[in-house]
Amino acid sequence: GQHAYFQMLHQGTDVVPVEFIAVKTPAAGHDGAYADLHVKLLANCLAQSQALMQGKAAAEAALESPPTASRTIAREVIAEHRGFPGNRPSTTLVLDALSPRTLGALIALYEHRVFCSGALWGINSFDQWGVELGKALCNALLPRLASGATDGLDASTAGLLTRLKG
Repeated sequence: GQHAYFQMLHQGTDVVPVEFIAVKTPAAGHDGAYADLHVKLLANCLAQSQALMQGKAAAEAALESPPTASRTIAREVIAEHRGFPGNRPSTTLVLDALSPRTLGALIALYEHRVFCSGALWGINSFDQWGVELGKALCNALLPRLASGATDGLDASTAGLLTRLKG
């Protein structure tokens, strides 16, 4: 994962639940360096989940501050940035292997979750009205992509169309 993304998960001002998907066995035919990388990815998955749960106290981070931060103030300042609260929600799904069957099961799980969330929130998650609006706007924009005409468009869409045609 992207470092900045994980930084946001660990220390961001908003608590953002995250899901990790780990595959227990590497794909068939991958061994050697790939197998070693697979083990490292699994270890990192477990470590990120654990770090999000446990966090690290600033006092503990101060003890780990680099030797260059010899002054107490510098160590405390660094510790503030290296400590984080923990208690960040995460879910880890473990697939035995990546196959059409397990990928299909994963997609079915997410579809079912969308349905259940909609039922709990009192909305029809599958009515597609937002998608239908997008389709209608798409049909109106298709000729404009050919002609480059921006008259009557909002400034954002006109600017994007001009950029695409330029």
